[in-house]
Amino acid sequence: MNAKFSKKSNGQKPKTKVFVSGCYDLLHSGHVEFFRQAAEYGDLYVGIGSDKTIEGYKHHKTIYSEQERLFMVKSIRYVKDAFINQGNGIMDFIPTVESLKPDILVVNEDGGNDEKKKFCEEHGIEYVVLKRVPQEGLKARSSTDLKKTESRIPTRLDLAGTWIDQPYVSCFAPGWAITISLEPTFEIRVRCGLSTSTRNVIRRIWPYQLPNMDPETLARLVFCFENHPEREDGIVSGAQDAIGICVPGLCRHRYDNHFWPEKIETCSNEDILCWLEQHLVMIPMEPRKPGCSVVEGKDITEAKVKALAKAADDCWNAIMAKDLNAFAKAYADSFNAQTAMFPAMIQGSVPSYIDEYRDKVLAWKMPGAGGGGYLACVVEDASAFCKEHTEAIALTIRRPGM
Repeated sequence: MNAKFSKKSNGQKPKTKVFVSGCYDLLHSGHVEFFRQAAEYGDLYVGIGSDKTIEGYKHHKTIYSEQERLFMVKSIRYVKDAFINQGNGIMDFIPTVESLKPDILVVNEDGGNDEKKKFCEEHGIEYVVLKRVPQEGLKARSSTDLKKTESRIPTRLDLAGTWIDQPYVSCFAPGWAITISLEPTFEIRVRCGLSTSTRNVIRRIWPYQLPNMDPETLARLVFCFENHPEREDGIVSGAQDAIGICVPGLCRHRYDNHFWPEKIETCSNEDILCWLEQHLVMIPMEPRKPGCSVVEGKDITEAKVKALAKAADDCWNAIMAKDLNAFAKAYADSFNAQTAMFPAMIQGSVPSYIDEYRDKVLAWKMPGAGGGGYLACVVEDASAFCKEHTEAIALTIRRPGM
């Protein structure tokens, strides 16, 4: 008698009712394997946490509505039927269990607790705890790990005009900042100029992906959330971070002595986005060191800010024309204008990285405030460059709807 048959026929009726419960908001192969193992004990019924319940005790909205999650779970072949739990909190399945009257309650080793065990004892339900074992050949999955390592929240790369989003810069002359929103196809390291602080703020609200809403409105919400009135450090994060992350494609935003831009323009032309991907790479450097101040020794003048603004104008025009040489020159001019105002952007090991790549690329800059992190470089051919320099990172620009 094989193990599978013995579980189903271990002195019990053939139609043993087996019950499991969970949120299943980020449905993955670990859930499916858990259902498969639970179904070995009998006919499997699944209780699903409601949208209201999840928001109540996990303090965030669901990625998929309860009806979408119900549809997906019901479609899995190991599941006999599924229901939306009508209770609340961690024991929201109680009304479902009282109606279904299952013979067995199955939990995984992370989801079991004494309260569930006691409930089963009081209701004459067998309590089974399964170890979290992935299907052979598959990677172990858990929703917690996916939230930590596989969040789809994008990041941003600033191409030109960095610092103009601070009023103490744009008060000398107005100008544009140019950003692209990037898919997180690579490890996004902290303190490396890719706006990880703003990205982490977003992940506190929407852990997995940005909500489907107007990008500019979303950027305003993120900017206000990050820069709340009682922020203890007294620093206002520039709007280019929130806009660069939330607004897909290529974007430029014009600042004139205010924290929020007076105008935002976007480009989602596929030819232009593909052209940028063909000519941009990033080289990892050492992260910006703790305590590093890139504003120390700053020297902001009207002439320097106007040079920054002109470089951003030239950069945008070059991109629109897909003129690689003009793009590289404007890109370099923008970085030179930045470092003329903030010379501390270049410190530590940064000069050695620049020296290593100056003859291999057309232009370079550092994302964000600099001080370390990455060299973001303009190259002749990104694909060929990455093959020759395996440390280089190819970039994927986020398109509208992604």
